[in-house]
Amino acid sequence: MDFGGRYRVDANRLAVWNALNDTEVLRACIPGCKSIHWVSDTGLELEIAVNLGVARPTFKGDLLLSDIDPAISYTLTGQGRGGLLGKAQASADIRLIDLDTATLLSFSATGGASGQIMKLGKAIVGNSAQKIIDGFFERFGNAMGAKIVPLDPQG
Repeated sequence: MDFGGRYRVDANRLAVWNALNDTEVLRACIPGCKSIHWVSDTGLELEIAVNLGVARPTFKGDLLLSDIDPAISYTLTGQGRGGLLGKAQASADIRLIDLDTATLLSFSATGGASGQIMKLGKAIVGNSAQKIIDGFFERFGNAMGAKIVPLDPQG
């Protein structure tokens, strides 16, 4: 499954970068996040309860930042373990670009799941994932006190 998005964030690029790396901001933004903390300079551990409609598994997971260009871009790779339901994994490229006094935040992500999660059907999992992404960015703007406007993928 592929996802992506472009958002105008009414804050400077460094403020957006700092918020993207602040575990308190992230915990407030990730629906169902029970905990998230840094375990190294580039690694995070988290626990999240995911609403898949017919199931609400709790995943424990690891996030790793790579290809880091401070205040400009990084790749975020994650893997979640849902016990009997299987595993979920995703990778996202995040890029920040100055837009006058605002910031263009763009991301492209791929993700997948195994085991019982995929038996629920790709459409259910895909819709839930997109809702999580949309909810994340809405909460992200609120948590950092900045207006976020989704942009047309082309423009």
